[in-house]
Amino acid sequence: MGSQTRKRRRRRRRVRIHVGRVIFLLALLAAVILMLVLLVRSCAADGQSDGQDSPGLIGSLFDRQTPTPEPPAATAAPTPTPVPTFSPAAVEGTRPSDFGFEEAIEDNGAQVDSYTRAEPIDFLEGEKYTDLEGVITFRGNNFRDSAAYGTVSWSDSYDQPWTFTVGSLPKVYGSGSWTGCGWTGQPLIVKWPEETKRIMNLYDSAKNNPDLVEVIYATMDGHIYFLDLYTGEETRDPINVGYPFKGAGALDPRGYPLMYVGSGDDSPTEGSGSSRAFIISLIDGTILYEFGSGDDFALRNLSYFDSSALVDAETDTLIYPGESGILYTIKLNTQYDEAAGTISINPQTVKWRYRGAQNLSSDTADGSEGWWLGVEDSAIIWRGHAIFTDNGGHMICLDLNTLETVWVQDTLDDTNCTPVLSLEGADHHPYVYTSTSFHPGWRADANSTAPIPIWKIDALTGEIVAQNNDYNCQTIAEPSQVSGGVQGTLAIGRNDLEGMIFVPVAMTDGTRGKLVALDTDDMTVVWECDFQGYPWSSPVAVYDESGKGYLVQCNRTGYIHLIDGQTGEILNEMSLGSNIEASPAVYNNMVVVGTRGGLIYGMDLNYLRNYVQPAN
Repeated sequence: MGSQTRKRRRRRRRVRIHVGRVIFLLALLAAVILMLVLLVRSCAADGQSDGQDSPGLIGSLFDRQTPTPEPPAATAAPTPTPVPTFSPAAVEGTRPSDFGFEEAIEDNGAQVDSYTRAEPIDFLEGEKYTDLEGVITFRGNNFRDSAAYGTVSWSDSYDQPWTFTVGSLPKVYGSGSWTGCGWTGQPLIVKWPEETKRIMNLYDSAKNNPDLVEVIYATMDGHIYFLDLYTGEETRDPINVGYPFKGAGALDPRGYPLMYVGSGDDSPTEGSGSSRAFIISLIDGTILYEFGSGDDFALRNLSYFDSSALVDAETDTLIYPGESGILYTIKLNTQYDEAAGTISINPQTVKWRYRGAQNLSSDTADGSEGWWLGVEDSAIIWRGHAIFTDNGGHMICLDLNTLETVWVQDTLDDTNCTPVLSLEGADHHPYVYTSTSFHPGWRADANSTAPIPIWKIDALTGEIVAQNNDYNCQTIAEPSQVSGGVQGTLAIGRNDLEGMIFVPVAMTDGTRGKLVALDTDDMTVVWECDFQGYPWSSPVAVYDESGKGYLVQCNRTGYIHLIDGQTGEILNEMSLGSNIEASPAVYNNMVVVGTRGGLIYGMDLNYLRNYVQPAN
């Protein structure tokens, strides 16, 4: 009995074992089938998505087990180069009180004791002034350090120069007429964005030219002319303002179709009145706003504007000094709708004026009450401060956000050349380079000559850190009124000309003149280039693709010179027929300049370089 029972139990155990194996094998088979189905579907999907052959079964098994890679770490944004700070402060000898300075502010028609701008003005480096292609204010930007855009490509292939004739305007005072293009007379050159071209009153031939670069030239005959840089053909109708323009105008750095320009004398047209500044729409040529004429806030009744304006894009503010002794800051409140082709302004004006102990309290013919108020040069602006010189022997650093003078330096005489700012060394220390001319009744000796220093000035304190004293110049008084000294604006060397400045010195020996290169460290002479005629025109430094520098310089006898910047050697020269007081502007290979004889020239620098002098 017992043995039979044990046998039955063993048989039942064997049956249980066989059923478990079957269940295990069925489960394994089901899993394999399921895996195969999933793999086939996956491989089919891969084949449909990328057009490649499906991998084999084993390959798929291994491929599908590859872990998903971790996403790459985010690349850190580059650290922006910090903009140098500028916090000037006077020291002994440059305090405004040392010069007996008195200042006043008028805020939208009401005189106020103090002022603080709600939106601080803060200009950056000169090369950041505008994204427009071209030269859009006197000497290019807020550092006043370049009247050239792009580089020169030297070639034996070039087009012939073009000329454009301008007229004249009778003088209101004295005899004769204002003719051609005078001092400073720099043209503006701009390549407009295509969208902006579409809304302006350009001729169809200009509007449809994708390569159009426009020359805009305000001249002494009271017109503003618009020319094709490469052909000299008119691109639109000129604007007849009726006031003679001596200085350069300015365009808006934001690319807005606005022009800012001031006249250099009263208009001879009956009923037009005294000189003034204009804001002009370049959509249709209309004058949107005028200011400066008969200003009751002025201490000098002379509303001339030979200066070239600047605009702070961030605060929509125009900064414009004048010969009346007023610096105008105008919140424009610009409304520009490019799609609709409209632009308007709603100006709010804040004015600053000054008077030093040696300045006139009013305008007199002979200067018997002192030296003159007023600004004829174009202001530097760095961060929130403007630096400019005046007709009465002052260089002034003005805080534009409080309209308080920070420091003053004695520039000896009637100063007309525009100062130039340079950031130097590892700490980007700001220096100003400038010089002066002279009034015959103030400093001239018995031979009508006077020393003409050329200064390097610390922009933080106003202190003179180096100067050159090598030049004595002559001034001729009435009736020709030819001032000696430095009337043109110097050029700063870059690339292979780094460490040099280039200064036009007028009337060094009778009516002769020089272009001199000075070492910026100690202001010693590196080289001199002599001319038969004095240069009131400003030199322009240009560079080829290798970085080699050249200078373009014009002079009284009507010559334009191409000069090796390293040596001062005149590489070639060409007569333009009459006195060139105006300053050139350069766009790549093309130079544009006007003469007092009434011609505007556009010339490829390759033509000048290869020009063959006519036989005598």
